[in-house]
Amino acid sequence: MRRSEAIAAESVACLNSALNRLRDIWEEIGIPEDQRLQRTDAVKRHVNILLTRMIEEEENLKHRLLKSIDVCRKELNTLCEELQLPPFEEDEDTTILQVEKDLRTRVEVMLKQKKERMQELKVLKQRDQDLCDILCTPPYYIDGHRVPSLDELDQFRRHLASLSAEKDLREAEFVKTKKQIILCMEELDRMPDTSFERDVVCEEEEAFCLSKENLAALHQLLFQLEEQIQQNKILCEELRAKIVELWERLQIPEEERQALAVHMTGSKGKNIKALQEEADRLQELKLQNIKNVIEVIRTELVTYWDKCFYGNEQRQAFAPFYDEDYSEDLLSLHDAEIERIKQYYEVHKEMFEGVQKWEENWLLFLELDKKATDPNRFNNRGGNLLKEEKQRAKLQKTLPKLEEELRVRIAAWEEEQGQEFFMNGKKFMDYVAEQWNQFNLEKEREKQERLIKKSRQLEEEMYYGSAPKTPNKRRVLGSTTPSKVRKPGLPMRTPSRTFKTPQPRRLDKNKENMSQLNGTAMSEGLHTH
Repeated sequence: MRRSEAIAAESVACLNSALNRLRDIWEEIGIPEDQRLQRTDAVKRHVNILLTRMIEEEENLKHRLLKSIDVCRKELNTLCEELQLPPFEEDEDTTILQVEKDLRTRVEVMLKQKKERMQELKVLKQRDQDLCDILCTPPYYIDGHRVPSLDELDQFRRHLASLSAEKDLREAEFVKTKKQIILCMEELDRMPDTSFERDVVCEEEEAFCLSKENLAALHQLLFQLEEQIQQNKILCEELRAKIVELWERLQIPEEERQALAVHMTGSKGKNIKALQEEADRLQELKLQNIKNVIEVIRTELVTYWDKCFYGNEQRQAFAPFYDEDYSEDLLSLHDAEIERIKQYYEVHKEMFEGVQKWEENWLLFLELDKKATDPNRFNNRGGNLLKEEKQRAKLQKTLPKLEEELRVRIAAWEEEQGQEFFMNGKKFMDYVAEQWNQFNLEKEREKQERLIKKSRQLEEEMYYGSAPKTPNKRRVLGSTTPSKVRKPGLPMRTPSRTFKTPQPRRLDKNKENMSQLNGTAMSEGLHTH
């Protein structure tokens, strides 16, 4: 059951309840039956009047809605015709109230569309008139008193877009041609003679009518002017091209170039003379400076070869580098080679910088290791010894990591490039292994030299009974080395005290070198016994 029906049933129940209550009251009061009938009739009349009034109001509402629907339907039909749209279709099973609302809303939407179309039409017609005035063309025809369809507005917009594009093309063509005409007249020292020429050169660009006829006349004027200067222009352009080429080749400073700037445009007699003199001067200068130019390029080539770690074989592959027959062809070959290797370095710059970092760290490591074996290192009082030891220990950690990173990166590069990466003529990892091998061999050689020296010293002690005296009696603060011998009359030091040396503590991060140095110290301690 609808809620409205339930409320109606409740209303009937309330009315019955009220009538029953009235009858009870009348019964209690003792009102006679004839008066009860009168009072009941009065109640019926009041209720009937109220309901009748309410029904009339609702009937009036229905009438207004139906009238509004009729008006909206007529207006909708008119708008659909004006806007050239299909008739509005109503839903069959819709209530009067919903129909009225739908029709009224639709009318408002279509009125808005009509207003927007008429406003857009007005704007488009004004724009069309402006373009037609500029291009000297007739305006686009469309009835301004009726509502245009969407297709008509779209066609109008496309027409204006085409007209605007044509205007831009003609305007650009006019500006370009005008500049050329002005340049030609300046080169010919000629002023505008005719009214048309004055309109082109002297008047504002917006004032010029961009009709097809005017543009054709404009091109004809330009053609006539170009014909007048064509011969001089050809000669001047040839000379200028030659001069610019020589300027770049000889790296002529900008100040010297500016001296001829006044003659780099125009084709007058004075221009031709100045250009010819400059070309002759540069040609003679080029023959005198080809060697210097090539030498400068060769110096730059060597710099880039070093950056790219070229070996001798790679450097010798560029045979023109060693050619002493200086000529323009040789110069061209050098120009091409320096450009090639610059591009090669920039493409692989990250890898080359990584290799350079490894080499710098390796050289620093060798330098610090050399200092670590210097007997005079303990004379340092500035605290550098500890810093150097920490730095050397850090390098012992970072060098293998850097080598592994470079190995992976170089392997990827070799796979991508389809060629091997060489450092100073050798594969990088082979070069690294060779450096470490040389380092280890050198450490082994130093170890053997110390053993031989210690053996000779012990033989002398055994033969003479005491260590040979040395002029240097000064003890080094904070160190007791295995090579120290006891003084006569003093008890001999034990091997454990003789073994106390800074080398193993500093080299505890390099296991191979540590074992070598420990072995040396232990051997020396035993021989001291």
